[in-house]
Amino acid sequence: MLLNVQNLNVMIPTQGGPLHAVQDVSFSVSKGETLCIVGESGCGKSVTALSLLGLLPKSAKRSASRMTFDGQDMITMSDKQIRALRGNRLSMIFQEPMTALNPLHTLGRQLTDVYMAHRRGNREAARQRAVYLLERVGIAKAAERLGQYPHELSGGLRQRVVIAMALMCEPELIVADEPTTALDVTIQAELLRLLAELQKSMGLGMIMITHDLGLVSRIADRVVVMYAGQVIENALAKELFENPKHPYTRALLGSVPDPSHPRMQPLPSIPGTVPSLVQKMEGCHFRDRCAFASEECRVPIPLVGVGAEHVARCIKTGAQAPNARSTAP
Repeated sequence: MLLNVQNLNVMIPTQGGPLHAVQDVSFSVSKGETLCIVGESGCGKSVTALSLLGLLPKSAKRSASRMTFDGQDMITMSDKQIRALRGNRLSMIFQEPMTALNPLHTLGRQLTDVYMAHRRGNREAARQRAVYLLERVGIAKAAERLGQYPHELSGGLRQRVVIAMALMCEPELIVADEPTTALDVTIQAELLRLLAELQKSMGLGMIMITHDLGLVSRIADRVVVMYAGQVIENALAKELFENPKHPYTRALLGSVPDPSHPRMQPLPSIPGTVPSLVQKMEGCHFRDRCAFASEECRVPIPLVGVGAEHVARCIKTGAQAPNARSTAP
């Protein structure tokens, strides 16, 4: 097992009170595996990712019963040890390439700086590595691109540079935080194929953070569904899409457009709004929006096994409707 996270919690102080952004989140990733973390905006996906790389705000409080990378305890790591890991064996692809790249430095400078920070070698060796990776990610005339600045490239090319930067030190695990959200559909498809090819050829583990269930169905080995700071379902991808157990997961799947459905038929939607994470909420976080909720759902609900390698945070999995598309009231 490459990464093992158990009972991760992140609390961020705010003027309105403590914001419990991540609550008792657990998952693991093996070498060569793709784990997709899905959920709507504000559910804690990105905060979970940032906590792995030690990039949380200084005011944030992180705790976990276990958090290891290749057997190393990440909880007790010093800032220096985390920096040595980040960008080296554990790397991240950010959502918006224009903010991930420094507009004041050339692409070559930024790529080689990553290499020089973690590897013993000269600038020429770093430059050769940068040219090689830019070619691997499909950028023509790679050597010439090293002298360019981020604003001189299109959004798709900038994201390819960010991917190359994440690969500079041959990481074992990449965290990709919605890496194609700001790009058009054609470029998205190209970059996703590229990531899949690179992962297979390099044996990378990957955590893909997204709200795109179509993407998840194509690339995931395992899926973690988050809602309001909690993991509400965790299963192998095939099992999750064929046999979702939590009402929220079913409602998410039900909201995906289906070309076989009659035209002009409204898509199912989930009523209500996501609860505030300021002050800790007891019981099921989804209960106010769930058609199956009862008084029993007001007590703390653990993740329970509902199948082989399949857990869900729900006490009424057996009472749910049989069709994933019929659960959103």
